[in-house]
Formats: sequence, structure tokens, C-alpha cells
Amino acid sequence: MRGVPVPAVHHVPPGSVLRRGLLLCGALALVSSCGWGTGGDSGGGRPPGAPTGVTAAAGSATSVHVMWNAVGEAEVYEVYRGSTKVKEVPAADRMTDVTRLRPSTAYVFTVRARDAGGRLGPSSTEVRATTPAAAAADRTAPTVPTGAHGRAAGSRAVQLTWSAATDDRGVVSYDVYQGGAKVHSVGGAQTAAVVTGLRPGTRYAFTVRARDAADNVSPASAAVRLATPGSDDGRATAPTGLRAATHRADGAYYIDLGWVPPRTDGVVTEYEIHLDGSRATSLVYGGDAPRDRAEYSFYAGQEAGVSHRVRLRARLPDGTWGGFSAERTVTTGGQR
Repeated sequence: MRGVPVPAVHHVPPGSVLRRGLLLCGALALVSSCGWGTGGDSGGGRPPGAPTGVTAAAGSATSVHVMWNAVGEAEVYEVYRGSTKVKEVPAADRMTDVTRLRPSTAYVFTVRARDAGGRLGPSSTEVRATTPAAAAADRTAPTVPTGAHGRAAGSRAVQLTWSAATDDRGVVSYDVYQGGAKVHSVGGAQTAAVVTGLRPGTRYAFTVRARDAADNVSPASAAVRLATPGSDDGRATAPTGLRAATHRADGAYYIDLGWVPPRTDGVVTEYEIHLDGSRATSLVYGGDAPRDRAEYSFYAGQEAGVSHRVRLRARLPDGTWGGFSAERTVTTGGQR
């Protein structure tokens, strides 16, 4: 948020426990709060289905970019090169770069979905990609892709096109970025891409970068700014069931939050918490983000009887912020 000091971001590892951090949290300011998160098990039922729409394309002489469609029950995706598991990817991403490959080599990739209960679904269809030959002592990046433009393709996708970049050894791939995050990649012979999984009635900015076999990357193209049609009041993407209370520990008060994550195309791994109308802190889950119920606790000061207004929102898998939860008022030393 412009004009607001950037708060500390707290990364929550799987299985963290709030009480371990209370002594440390009591010495910190609100914007450098400590927190914790837990997630539920998905319980019984069938394992996730096989991922569909899997593609693989060489990104350089030593990397291949693998993408797939979302599986609704997935918590994590496992990416295999042949029979060897080479990556675990959070469900929000649905894409990865497999690196440390050999030049001029053919590879086979599959993807499997794993749910919150640890059940592993069947493998996807095999996809194949061949890395190009290595370019010795190549330190020259491709030129900037020019003429980038696009259009909305319905309310949840956009189509982008650009003019080919040039390189002294040849362009191997193009990476598409949404803001600062890479969201798509296509082969060097392509100058178009369709980005899916977007929200209706939302503004986006995309850029394109060219990559050669030596992993030299061009500067970004001019930004393509697009708005998807339709409307989205944020209610469908807002956390629900927000509850707020306080507790006292080691001479200080902490605000305890609990909520239900929004149902999205992928797992939400980041939240932004607002206190009294301003951003207070951010919460980023490291590996096993909760899907059924999330909890978080942060330092609120040493004085009893102080009332605060609190709400939060989630960063969605498409990179945008969802709607705000309902606002709750909580008083230090008070009841839920």
C-alpha cells in the first residue's frame, strides 16, 4: 500500500507453535509481530485426481518449465522427471522450473497431486521436452520483446502477444510476468500466450521477458494493462468466519484471530492484516498453508482496555488481493 511503511512479513513454517515466540514477540513493535498458523486435515474420501493440461517446454539449456491445471483437492503438487521426484510445489502455483538439467537431452515429466491428508493421486499424462544445446561463454541477453499487447478472453483469462526478440544464439523461451511474479512460459518460437485463472472485474499488468539457452534474460517489455470484464465485489474471495479475542502473556497482550480461508483455485499462502484501518502486518505460510481453518496471534501492547478494529484479506493464487473479511472489534483484556 503506497504511503504506508512496509511491515515485517512473518513466514510461518509447518507445525509452528505460538507459545515458543511469545517472549520474543513481547519485545517487538506491532508491525514486526510474531504469529502462528494451523491447518486442518481434509479427512476421509478419495485421493485427488490426476492433473490435466500438463505441458513442458525448455526454458534454457539446463531448465524446463512445467505447467498444469489445478486439482481442487490438492495441497501440494509433486513433479517427477522420469520416476524421480524433483519438485514439490504449493497448490497455489501450478507451475515450476525444473533446473540443473543437461543440454541437448530429452526428458519426460509427470505431475501428481497430494491432499492435506497426505493422499497422493495418480500421475498425469507424460509430457516430453528436450533441452537445447549449451551456448559456451554466452553473456549476451536477448533484446526486449516489443509490441506487447493483449485482450481479455472472457472474464477469467487474457491473451497476450508480442514481437519476437533477437539473440546472438537464439531465444529459447519467453517468460510472462504478472507484476513481479512469473505466471507463464512459452517456447522461443511462440509470441503469444493465454493466461488463465484470473478474476472478473480485475485490473492486471503483464510483462514479457526473453530467455536464451545460457539463461540470460532480457529486460521486461512494456507493461500490458488489461481489465477482465464482469464484476467482483470481493465477497467470494474474502476470508469468512473471522473471530477475534485477546490473551495476556509475559506482561503483554496479544490479539488472537481465527478464520476460514477463501475457496480459491489453489491454496492461499499469504494474508494481510489491517488494524484500526491501516495495514499492520503480513502473514506468509512456508509450506503447509491451512485450508479449513487458520489462526494467527500478534503483539498488541501492554495496556488493558484498549479497543482495536481488525480485518484481513488474502493474496489469491492469481497474484491479486481478495476482498476483506468482516471487521471485528476486540479489546485487550476483554472477552471474545
